[in-house]
Amino acid sequence: MKRTTDIINFCENLVVDKRKLRRFITLLDAELPDKFKAPQGTLSIAFFNDDGLAKIHADFMNNPAPTDVITFEGDEFDSDDAGEICASADMAVKCAKKFNNTPSRELSLYVAHGYLHLAGVDDIAEEDAKIMRQAEALALEILDKHFKTQIFKFNV
Repeated sequence: MKRTTDIINFCENLVVDKRKLRRFITLLDAELPDKFKAPQGTLSIAFFNDDGLAKIHADFMNNPAPTDVITFEGDEFDSDDAGEICASADMAVKCAKKFNNTPSRELSLYVAHGYLHLAGVDDIAEEDAKIMRQAEALALEILDKHFKTQIFKFNV
């Protein structure tokens, strides 16, 4: 089965270079160790502002607080559905400086984090969180190695 990536941007202040984002996903598929690879099929990636993602957080997880990324596993009855990643562009702008990132790199991290959740990597327990941080570091190495310009631009 082949990877396809659908990208939806609900953020007025965000410009997504869809070609670069699809390439990033293709590189994660190719270069991450097998245990960190998301299922093949159609991967949907949607970008929201804080209010939009907070509503999804409330509706599906009963938590109205803003968050950085939410991941939905693919449909078990549709083998072509790899899952969905919903990420907050606003949160990336707010958190970038705190974590010594650009907003684009921070949002790329959120995409990678969601991708890793689809691969089965969890981050609730302390040991699992360590594995998630290691896998995120690998994903950011891939990003830094292959991209000299940013995937996302912010009009803030």
